[in-house]
Amino acid sequence: MFIITILVFIFILGIIILFHELGHFLWAKKFGVYIYEFSIGMGPVIYTHKGKKDGINYNIRAFPIGGFVSMAGEVYEDDKKVPKEKCLCNKPIWQRIIVMAAGVINNFIMAIILLFVFSLIYQSTELDPVVKRVEEGYPMFTSGISSGDVIIGVNNKKVNTLDELQILLYYKTKDDVYTFKVKHPDGKVEDYKMSPKVEKNADGEETRLFGVEFEQKETHGLWNKIKFTFQKFGSIVSQMWLTLGGLFTGKIGLGSLSGPVGIYSVVDEVVKESGKALYFVVNVINLIILLSINVGIINILPIPAFDGGHILFLIIEKIKGSPINQKFENLCHTIFFILLMLLIIVVTINDIIKLF
Repeated sequence: MFIITILVFIFILGIIILFHELGHFLWAKKFGVYIYEFSIGMGPVIYTHKGKKDGINYNIRAFPIGGFVSMAGEVYEDDKKVPKEKCLCNKPIWQRIIVMAAGVINNFIMAIILLFVFSLIYQSTELDPVVKRVEEGYPMFTSGISSGDVIIGVNNKKVNTLDELQILLYYKTKDDVYTFKVKHPDGKVEDYKMSPKVEKNADGEETRLFGVEFEQKETHGLWNKIKFTFQKFGSIVSQMWLTLGGLFTGKIGLGSLSGPVGIYSVVDEVVKESGKALYFVVNVINLIILLSINVGIINILPIPAFDGGHILFLIIEKIKGSPINQKFENLCHTIFFILLMLLIIVVTINDIIKLF
């Protein structure tokens, strides 16, 4: 079981990294940028192949937690042996932005394609947070919410889908009180205040319950499958933005984040619980979708060391009409890369603590 989990873990991360880096690689090649290396993974090289025609080193590295495309002149002309016109820094800004954004775009395209595949082989459902039933003795029932009601807001934040609702229920609130804006079948809208009921599960861990089950009506037909694909993609993107917003405002703790160890734990659960081949495939596809969108969103953030940070500097360069100081830009990328590594270490330690 351990070997299977490791192989699935490497496959999931590998395919996400491959598609991301392939975006940078293909567009850099299209625009005539000189490429030294295309690598999947980080750390020591365990396999290498040198392209006969392009001279590029295609590498697989030991640790499947990242990848990169090494290009000439990513920030400035750092290799005098490479012709100036083949350095990325000398390409038009619009081309450089496309090269930097292409990885994220590839991640989103892959997620959309897999969401459509998911809808075809498994199911597509309506995403509205419509109450199916409430359980007696729990806050939703006690408050008077009933079957057919639709949750349209939580704590003054609009709710469009179940994905958004799930994240907003993780947000910390004053005195642990949540305000639900509910639309009844007759069109009337009312607010309900309640606190979750805290119970302990079989492992002694506390769970917070509102006692509600939501409708997940399955939809059929090609048009509904296409509609579900784009709605679900938008819903997951919105869910992740809410998560990031919660982290920055302190409404969601760092303990909610997961790194490589946390992802491995999720993969392990998928391998253990997926007794049927179809469910296993569906769960793996679902994980790839979620992680691919996650990687895309994180990388597009306008923070140095990410693709979005590089794009930010390019936009600033365009506005000011001249390149940004090379040492300053490199320093920014280095500092934020170190901070990112420290964050990964903290998250990994938390993941390990959770395992035990």
